[in-house]
Amino acid sequence: MPWFAAIGVAVTIIAYRLGLVVYPAGTGLQAGVKNMDMETITPATAEVRLAMYRQMLRIRLVEEAIARLYPEQEIRCPTHLCIGQEAPPVGVSAHLGTQDLVFTGHRSHGHYLAKGGDLGAMMAELYGRETGCAHGKGGSQHLIDLACGFMGSAPILASTISVGVGAAWAARMDGADRVVVVYFGDGATEQGVFHESMNFAGTNRLPVVFVCENNLYSVHSALDIRQPAGREIHELGAAHGVHGVVGDGNDVEIVHTLAKEAVEGARDGGGPSIIELLTYRWMEHCGPGDDTGLGYRDAGELAEWRARDPVACYRRRLLEMQILSQAVHDDYSAEIDSEIEQAVAFAKNSPFPEPDALDHFVYPG
Repeated sequence: MPWFAAIGVAVTIIAYRLGLVVYPAGTGLQAGVKNMDMETITPATAEVRLAMYRQMLRIRLVEEAIARLYPEQEIRCPTHLCIGQEAPPVGVSAHLGTQDLVFTGHRSHGHYLAKGGDLGAMMAELYGRETGCAHGKGGSQHLIDLACGFMGSAPILASTISVGVGAAWAARMDGADRVVVVYFGDGATEQGVFHESMNFAGTNRLPVVFVCENNLYSVHSALDIRQPAGREIHELGAAHGVHGVVGDGNDVEIVHTLAKEAVEGARDGGGPSIIELLTYRWMEHCGPGDDTGLGYRDAGELAEWRARDPVACYRRRLLEMQILSQAVHDDYSAEIDSEIEQAVAFAKNSPFPEPDALDHFVYPG
């Protein structure tokens, strides 16, 4: 086997364990909001709405806790926070069962928690402890929880897209009642493997949902310097026989509606879909700090997106609908804070992996 092929195989095995531009009027965010207003949203039950709110709040509070703890320098792995992007994983995972599989990239905490991953195991992984979900060897970018169908995250751009499509192909061959969801950012759509995987999925009508969390940046590069004007990412699906839709990724009910159609369609044999969700990360690309001083985006743009806070906006909506009360919100916050405190204590009190375990799980035993 050539050395480059061997590297490719190794990367695939490891993976198994993955901008601001203002869109012109009529495209991007504006079109997504216009095409999915409240009148076209499929209503969720009050119970589902409360569950989605609690899960978004949980993800937000977990990420804020990590941001506070990171400067202690006990978390030594690169950490990509998803503050501001809580709605996509919650709205999508509301339609997934344990048998359904999720693959994702480096900004994965929300995807992991929304799919049912164990918070204690996640925190222990960030702290590099043996009790972590990858035994302390992967860190933030390599989360995994097979028990709940979270097949893994990987930092190599677009690397889990093909693996997820392979899992969908396996589900088709096995006749399994299983849908695969693959999350990725806008930068991943510029990789060849994205198009190759979409083409294979479309040709074979596989039960896979591609979810592009378009936060308008690939690290520090805005979308308009990377992709042609006037073309939206979800439109790429048509070239590969994949149904594409776009929506406001900061509105969990819009996400919930789009995901319902996509997941149910995939489960019923309708083939693959790509959902482009327009959202925005608040924190720096990697780490817990602010990066508006770097010059690629400014504080004014960030403030505009903070005003569209997916958690706060949904809280206000549910309060107005009298589905949520302030007392219930306070109870949720207290419960989650306690859960986080216990998870951090568990992580910090857990042992580091033993030196002789360095090569465990690297080669077949």
